[in-house]
This record gives sequence, C-alpha cells and structure tokens, in this order.
Amino acid sequence: MTGVQTCALPILVNVARGSVVDEDALIAALKDKRLGRAALDVFWQEPTPAARWTDVPNIVLSPHSAGGTLESIPKMIGQAQENLRRHFAGEPLLSPVP
Repeated sequence: MTGVQTCALPILVNVARGSVVDEDALIAALKDKRLGRAALDVFWQEPTPAARWTDVPNIVLSPHSAGGTLESIPKMIGQAQENLRRHFAGEPLLSPVP
C-alpha cells in the first residue's frame, strides 16, 4: 500500500478528561520513544501552557471543542447571557460554579 503509515509503537488519544492522562509520564514516554504518538484534546490544566509542549515530539494538540455544535453553541450563549442578567439582578445563577 502506498501512502499508508504504520507505527510500531503505541498511540495515545485523549478526548475524554485531562485528568485521565499523567501528562508528565506522557511527555517522558514520547521523548524516550516508548510511545509513538499522542493526540490531546483535553489537558490537566486548561488552557495548557504552550511552553510545556514545545519540545515534545510526535504530539498533536487541539483546543477542547467537543461540545460545540450548531444546536449547543446558541444554547451556551443564551445561558451565559441569562447568568449575566441574573448576576446583575442579584438572582441565583442557572449554573453556578463553586
């Protein structure tokens, strides 16, 4: 087959929760070539510091945007606007953050 790449080393993809992956261990495994490649859509700290990843080989990073759909984005904006209105009116928020 032409144009198909295979990787003998494992590949890690995390689009679940940042706490699922030990990022220090991941970085070490990529640098030591114990892991072939990794792709992260979520991080322990969001936003993740860019400097943490600059010298890490074979990694793809993307901002967590899994919840953004044509239906959900207008609802999120509406909820944010309603929370702002409630905050400034002294009313309880729809979605308080502890």
